[in-house]
Order: sequence, then structure tokens, then C-alpha cells
Amino acid sequence: MAVSSVILDCLRVISWGLILAVGLVAPQTEAARAFFVFGDSLVDAGNNNYLATTARADSPPYGIDYPTHRPTGRFSNGLNIADLISQHIGSQPTLPYLSPELTGQKLLVGANFASAGVGILNDTGIQFVNIVRIYQQLANFQQYQQRVSALVGKDQAKKLVNQGLVLITLGGNDFVNNYYLIPLSARSLQFALPAYIPFLISEYQKILQRLYDLGARRVLVTGTGPLGCAPAELGMRSRNGECATDLQRAAALFNPQLVQMVTNLNNKIGSHVFIAANAQEMHMDFIANPQAYGFVSSKIACCGQGPYNGLGLCTLASNLCSNREQYAFWDAFHPSEKANKIIAQQIMSGSNKYMHPMNLSTIMALDSMA
Repeated sequence: MAVSSVILDCLRVISWGLILAVGLVAPQTEAARAFFVFGDSLVDAGNNNYLATTARADSPPYGIDYPTHRPTGRFSNGLNIADLISQHIGSQPTLPYLSPELTGQKLLVGANFASAGVGILNDTGIQFVNIVRIYQQLANFQQYQQRVSALVGKDQAKKLVNQGLVLITLGGNDFVNNYYLIPLSARSLQFALPAYIPFLISEYQKILQRLYDLGARRVLVTGTGPLGCAPAELGMRSRNGECATDLQRAAALFNPQLVQMVTNLNNKIGSHVFIAANAQEMHMDFIANPQAYGFVSSKIACCGQGPYNGLGLCTLASNLCSNREQYAFWDAFHPSEKANKIIAQQIMSGSNKYMHPMNLSTIMALDSMA
């Protein structure tokens, strides 16, 4: 164990020289690795635009800072975390899987299967009615592979998936849109919080195992952010701007158990397939000290209404800040593009405090040597 740790540390060191080449070459490389995205509204690129659901971000002012300055279905003023990671790996932005534009050669770039409102559990987000639950996202991934096989052949399709990068973001909705959605929710009556967390983790492990069975070999797995510090929770639960303690406790219990599950799963497989990203630590940096990152506020959403602009949806009738660069949160739940850039940079080059067992730069360097 000590020897493997030393080897990994050495690889991290030499990776910095290698990553310069990777970073410079990848954007121009025709065969940049495919990118696949699963999860919830933090990474949805517009799948919900094609569904009859209230969990949509296809109206202004969403997208105000996107290159087209138009709403795309992303729950952001501009780019989301998935977009920024695709930039880092030299890939084109992945289209929503439900988009009619995702055909032909565009399939080879990858696909975004995420759907706002979903969680680890099937009963999460039921109030949104028509969303693509996680096992349907995985079924869509299987269908995607069949479509790519028809395009380039089965062997090439398998190689595309095996060499691709996967991002999956789940967990937050299982608290804010399930366990804590209403007092005495069905899940809170079924489980005390210390028992609910291991249940969620065990269900998440099944999802990750299914991703592996479908050919995923490099998977970034994000934990939950500091749920109790979102403007929505401050607006409903906070008296003096303090983060909601019950949701913070949930995140504090969930994230370490997620890292341990990822470690155990990698040990079982015998390879570093799954990489845990500690989203709570990444967020808390700029929530605890917003001025250090150029934010004037980490409590008030740029777009919204009510206390902390945390109540209701972001619409044209909402309060809207004039400088989105100064706000850590875009709307009641979602980080601004600038905050997403900070998170994406930590995924790319962060220390073990944020990324376990290695960051994305190290992954790319290792894979470039394979």
C-alpha cells in the first residue's frame, strides 16, 4: 500500500510536465476524448427543455451570459460545470441527449444525459413529474452506445466509451427535494438521518456499478455542496444569515461516506475508475470568504426574490443583479458561472482536500501515457 501511494505521488509530480502537452494539444485533436454527463440541474444542458416539467431553465434571464446570451436549459447565467470541464479536456460542449441535433458525427463528442430535479432515489423530485430519472439516463446511455455502434461499429463504440470521461452529479436533490422537502416527509419518517445517508450511499454505489458495467472507466463523482448555505435554504430557514444546520449536517455526513464508497468500489475493481470531488469543500471556500474570490455576496442570489433572493424561481420579474461576477449564487440553488469556474478549476488541479484519489489533470496525464 505504501509503495502504490509513493508511485501515485510520483505520477502526480511528473504529470504537471505532461499535462502542459495534454492541455495544449487536446483542443486541436480531432479525436479528443468523449465526454458523458449524468445527474441533476447542476449539469443539465437542456434535456428538460424537451419535457413537460416545471424543472426548466429555458426562459430569460437564464443564459444571460452564455455565448449566445439566450437561455439553453442550463441552470446558470452562463456555463455550467460540465461545460467548463469539457473545455478543460479539449472537447466540444456535449449536446443534450434529447436534442434532435445529436446525430451523426456529433454523437462521437459524447452526450449530456442529465435532467434537473433527479436524485439517487426514484422518488426524489416527484413534484417535477416528468424528468429523466437516473436509471433512465443510464438506459439512454446504453441506447446511445447502440447508435454509435451503428455509426462506427461495435469495437470503435466500445473504445469511445472506455476512453471517455464521465461526470455524474447526484445527491443534493435527495435532501432538498425529498428528505427535507416538507416536514415529516415519507423518507424522513422511514429513516433517521444517520440511517438515510448509508441508504443513499448504497443506492449510489449501484448506479456507479451500472456505469462501470456500461463501459465507463474514468468517472468524476461529485458529492453535495453545502446544502444549508444555498439562498433558498437561507430564505426559508435562516434568521441571521447562518447556514441551515440540519442540511449542513446532512452534507457533512454524506460526503465522507461517498469518498469511502468510491474508495471501496475502486479497490473492488482494482483500478482508479471513480474519482470523488468534494463539492462541499470547494463551495465552502468562497462561501466562508467570498471577498477573497471577488464576490460581494455568497448569501444573496443574483436572480430571485424574497429574503436572500432565495424564494421562488428566477424569472424576468425577479430581482436581477447587474454584475454576475460579484455573486457566488446565480439563483436560489445554483452557483453562478464564476463560481462554477472555481469549482471546475479545483476538479482540474485541486489537492487531495478536494479530489480523491487524484485530480483531473493527473488523470489526463496518466491516460496520455497509457
